[in-house]
Amino acid sequence: MLKLFVIRHAESEWNPVGRYQGLLDPDLSERGVKQAELLAKALKGEGISALFSSPLTRTLKTAKIIGKELGLEPVVDERLREIDHGEWSGLLVDEVKERFPEDFEKWLKEPHEVKFPKGESLREVFERVQDFLRFLLENYNEKTVALVSHTVPIRCLYCAVLGIDLSKFWSFGCDNASYSVVYLDNDGRNVLQKLNITCHLGDLYVEAHKAL
Repeated sequence: MLKLFVIRHAESEWNPVGRYQGLLDPDLSERGVKQAELLAKALKGEGISALFSSPLTRTLKTAKIIGKELGLEPVVDERLREIDHGEWSGLLVDEVKERFPEDFEKWLKEPHEVKFPKGESLREVFERVQDFLRFLLENYNEKTVALVSHTVPIRCLYCAVLGIDLSKFWSFGCDNASYSVVYLDNDGRNVLQKLNITCHLGDLYVEAHKAL
């Protein structure tokens, strides 16, 4: 089996205010840098032999902080990038509620039915995440690997790993600088062993916004 550490990037400058990021590229906040350093220390000694990251600054900077602690250079993979929020990108949650009330309601209740205006659908993200998981099993089976990504690809990954419908997308916690542990098996007998671990953050823990 392949052991996979699934990591959400540390806090960005936009996370605390509830602004949709998508493919826009804010940096980590000061707190986010400290979170990433604590996360890196928590992962030391886990035997991670390869580290992958979304190309966006908030993920890649998190991955580089982890990589420095582990002695690994992050490998950028476009399949791990955040969903393209399209016209929602850069807007606050309250602004989205006001401008796109029907789509916002659907995003919370039927996320699998959403395609963001001028952006991506959840299904498109799910398919590229599935492709990445196949790549890992083909190339890193029996190893311990880590990835740094975003809330949408990570929740899609859990649905793919467990073979559950994308309508259950919101069923998983996904806080900044959290990690989860997944075991992938070629026969599909996958295991989600740990979910949304944040105890390493101590007083720097901040609960994720419910709509992001």
